[in-house]
Amino acid sequence: MVSLDGQHNRASRIAVIGGGISGLAAANRLIELAPETQLTLFEAADRLGGVLQTQRDDGYLLELSADNFITNVPWGVELCQRLGLGDQLLPTRESQRRAFVVRGGRLLPVPVGFHLLSPSRFWPLFKSPLLSWPGKLRVLCEPFVRRRRENGDESLASFARRRLGGEAYERLVQPLVAGIYTADAEQLSMAAALPRFVEMERRWGSLVRGARHEKTHSADSSGSSGARYGLFVAPREGMSSLVDTLAGRLPAGSVRCGSAVTRVGRIGDAWSVTVDGVDREFDAVILAVPAFAAATLLSQASAELTCELQQISYAGSAIVVLGYRREQITRGWEGFGFVVPGIERHEILAASYSSAKFDGRAPAGHVLIRVFLGGAERPDQLELDDATLVQKATADLAELLGIVGGPELTRVVRWPRSMPQYHVGHVELVRRIETLIARWPTLALAGNAYHGVGVPACIHTGEQGAERVLAALGEQIVGCD
Repeated sequence: MVSLDGQHNRASRIAVIGGGISGLAAANRLIELAPETQLTLFEAADRLGGVLQTQRDDGYLLELSADNFITNVPWGVELCQRLGLGDQLLPTRESQRRAFVVRGGRLLPVPVGFHLLSPSRFWPLFKSPLLSWPGKLRVLCEPFVRRRRENGDESLASFARRRLGGEAYERLVQPLVAGIYTADAEQLSMAAALPRFVEMERRWGSLVRGARHEKTHSADSSGSSGARYGLFVAPREGMSSLVDTLAGRLPAGSVRCGSAVTRVGRIGDAWSVTVDGVDREFDAVILAVPAFAAATLLSQASAELTCELQQISYAGSAIVVLGYRREQITRGWEGFGFVVPGIERHEILAASYSSAKFDGRAPAGHVLIRVFLGGAERPDQLELDDATLVQKATADLAELLGIVGGPELTRVVRWPRSMPQYHVGHVELVRRIETLIARWPTLALAGNAYHGVGVPACIHTGEQGAERVLAALGEQIVGCD
């Protein structure tokens, strides 16, 4: 806190609400930049990390949510380097960098060079059995499709059908993107979720031309397919090692797990945070919670802001983690996993081969597979009991991978209302939210609801929130590279 004559009366009292990766990144940045900050981090659960959780079981390393993060944005890698974890980041196995798509009960490789929406090579697509000849010819015509003339946002489904055709959308784009966002493609915003491809069309007039330009300048030239797998890394000891390291850097006594905040309101020039029925005063607050939780906490402070935050909807997912002996799998154990188009009518959305992607995820002679169910289009699956989810997952794997016998390890985890849905108009919605919150420079929002769902984006929002409130408080910033 700064007095009128510019002198510090005391260290600023700052509350971070939410102990997931966004809140931890915010808290860490506060201490990095202003070590004298009187920090209090409130977390309703009995553990930190939010959805990030790593467990070990009889030689398996189990990730119960995200198991890696991308490096084409700097925030995740830079944080790990500052934490001393930079040398512990594992790259994906280069020999396995490809993905598969289910068609007619078979696993067919995504054509080399096809990344989510953009084919950078025609010949692999031309040879692929994933698309019919009319479907292939329609994709080959993409460079001749006119730019979109209308202004404003567009859904993924509309964009993909317009540029690549309906078959490519159903067979390739929809399952690949659904595996990332667990979203309804008819509502998913291109501007919010996949702006890179919107810019390709705007700048180059074609996804093909844009992809070729990117390939020339890309750090990932491994010839992978699906996502750009050469750009992903994971901590050697799992994502929880990042959480634990961040928590270990915070001041003693600053973390309050099992403390659910019920209200955040104004009290003069400060903020009142209500925990267990007691109001506590802070100079600044960083809300690193889901948008719907932020809306509830701020309901008495601003009805207008609450209304806007409530417009961000969420979907949930279930993950079934399965361990098998390698000899149980008779086919299809290649690449990093597969995705399932909605038109295939399987129960599962996708399967990720954890032990194929990274070292140290399964004992020798064993494999670890994570199977995803639910999402925006199958919310009913989250209501199923564990035994039913395991049955659905193992039945689909047995059919697609020729698995003989049951798994030796099973784990089921549900993440209800965990994935924000970037519906068409999301960019404008977030702009309105940020305009409203600008009236309170000592309040910041952080998390995956606004500018990206990946771990690096969450880290970035937390760190930006810390820098925002410190600047508003006029704190003396300690240099930190």
